[in-house]
Amino acid sequence: MSREIIHTDDAMKPFAGYSHAVKAAGLVFVSGQGPFDPAGNLIGESIQAQARQCLTNVSAILTAAGSAIEKVVSATIILAEEGDFVGMNEEWGKWFTTNPPARQGAKRPVRPQNMKIRLPSLPRREARNIWRRLSLRRGGSWARMTQ
Repeated sequence: MSREIIHTDDAMKPFAGYSHAVKAAGLVFVSGQGPFDPAGNLIGESIQAQARQCLTNVSAILTAAGSAIEKVVSATIILAEEGDFVGMNEEWGKWFTTNPPARQGAKRPVRPQNMKIRLPSLPRREARNIWRRLSLRRGGSWARMTQ
């Protein structure tokens, strides 16, 4: 299977050892994004501002991959504090007004640089049949494929 490494100057440069995203088998797999601007500065103190920056980064990466955030099919949201869920969900709803992607959440045990949120692994479907084949090969669990 061929794969293409995706990079954009419109999101913070990844630390050594990973790419912004990888395109493979008709899907785009985006690395986890924190609330940092392209220069590496933490953006926002509120969960809404930090969620907005994370989604801005994901959108920029998907655009660089020739896709769009509207095509996201699954997302994992990692929050530092459970109490931030309402504020995160408020911002999320502005980005996904109709037909939102599947979503799961987790609490992050470590808070580097006062991060309140991180959005990892947002795969995107280009062809429904490819997704079905991959899902069936992996025991039918899309979540296991992306973790």
